Amino acid sequence: MSNRRQFLKSAAALGAAIPAGAAAQTKSDHDKQHAHNMRQAAAAQPRPYMFLSQDEVAFLDAAVSHLIPKDELGPGAKEAGVTYGSMARKYTQGPWPEGTPQQGYQSPLTPAAVYRAGIRDTNAYCQKTYGKTFGALARAQQDEVLKGLDGGKIELEQVRSPFFFNMLLANTIEGFFADPVYGGNRDKAGWKLVGFPGVAAVYTSFIEKHNVPYKAQPVSIADITGRLAKVDEYGHPIHVMLDDDQAGA
Repeated sequence: MSNRRQFLKSAAALGAAIPAGAAAQTKSDHDKQHAHNMRQAAAAQPRPYMFLSQDEVAFLDAAVSHLIPKDELGPGAKEAGVTYGSMARKYTQGPWPEGTPQQGYQSPLTPAAVYRAGIRDTNAYCQKTYGKTFGALARAQQDEVLKGLDGGKIELEQVRSPFFFNMLLANTIEGFFADPVYGGNRDKAGWKLVGFPGVAAVYTSFIEKHNVPYKAQPVSIADITGRLAKVDEYGHPIHVMLDDDQAGA
């Protein structure tokens, strides 16, 4: 990282000494940097919430920061903006017997309604137990509450606490690794963490390369629709390959 920053500083200082024959390459680098700057600016813009109140946002931001915390490897779920969604078209007509995990989603409530009820009831529990709502608790207390929800030790009025917790955990993971066009995975933080290149490109030139890491700058659907990424004649993204130093950034 420090070597790369030093290199960029040196390159900027020597900009006036670049020979005329390198002009095309310089323009290409400039275009790449411009596209990168546009992506960074778009990622930094605050996004309006279509369903959640500010109190609910505070709850979810605090919760997801525990489920996928930031660390030395990069941003966590809160920084990646995974707090979003309503899924209003879910099937919500009975019957409603207790289902098995293999039967998938089983609830008369939409996921949005589950969140609203779960957050309200959990905040009521926190207010009664600690004198504060979940988002205002110390991190150690938030951990205790999440473990209580996960283990069913905290009773909620309208939904079962493990059901609410499992939805929260599943949606946190989905939001962290889904395409940024859906609202989470801001600046492709989740993809960069695991080395996922995003939208599929043409890999024919790599078919015979075995056990070789595919290190590319990840491309999202929004990058393509916003023309921030180059595509081939068939609309497939042209991945920009990264060296080891860039891949670890």
